[in-house]
Amino acid sequence: MDSNSLYYSLELVAGSGHTLNVEQRAALQTSLVILKKNYKFHRVLFWGKILGLKEDYFIAQGRGEDEMQDKKNLYSFNCMDWFLLPPATDSMIEEVSKAAKGRFKGDPSYVYEHLEIRRRGERDDVIEEEVVIKVNEESRLAVTVHQIDEEVSVVPRGAFVKSPHGLVQINRSFVGLSHSEAGKLDNFLHFRKPKNLKKKSILEMGDLNPAIDFLDVLSDDITKGSWSLQFEYASTVCVLRSLLWLGLTFYHVPMTPQHGHIYIGDGTKNLDLPFML
Repeated sequence: MDSNSLYYSLELVAGSGHTLNVEQRAALQTSLVILKKNYKFHRVLFWGKILGLKEDYFIAQGRGEDEMQDKKNLYSFNCMDWFLLPPATDSMIEEVSKAAKGRFKGDPSYVYEHLEIRRRGERDDVIEEEVVIKVNEESRLAVTVHQIDEEVSVVPRGAFVKSPHGLVQINRSFVGLSHSEAGKLDNFLHFRKPKNLKKKSILEMGDLNPAIDFLDVLSDDITKGSWSLQFEYASTVCVLRSLLWLGLTFYHVPMTPQHGHIYIGDGTKNLDLPFML
């Protein structure tokens, strides 16, 4: 959620039971402005909080000219001092998936270890090697933030526009979805590089506007039923909650450009979801 409307946005997602205390909000209001200036970001978002056993990680996201490509993630323990997270690479994602299990410790230097037996050679010449995979919690944090962004980062249809040169920016003429539009998952999109769009038929593509329909819609998600959509605050706010990453809450105020999402959870994916539906 945009740091400029943090107080307002936090109130609208408080129905999930997760929020920040007064001291944390006050610290964020100051530190995110300084963060934006120091890193020369176009805008700064408060991404959320990942709960640890010793300490909690507060996450901020800075964005540049291209809202989708120019992103940097930072973490803090006190909402004042921020540290840059490394970008999540394919090798890092693979190592984290093998080694990092259980709850976050709250210590970025903590090292997870996983013993893996690798086999080389063929038939009678097979040699077994024991390989210890080590990964620190800072890398795990970077991968978790990246995965949540990839799988459940949400925006309303029309909130962002793509230029003919491929630049993704805020659509300044977006005035919000109507109440009827906000009640349909088809009008909410994944804010990431599209994965399902190319699979659509020519007939389906003919109804799309390439300037705003360049993202995957939530209704195409493979696990059907992984989103909960409700109207709250006397039906004035549309709230989406992810059942895949419990703790991700998105809000949109119909007929206004106000929207945003926040993740407050333990950073673990709900792998049991297909069996729960």
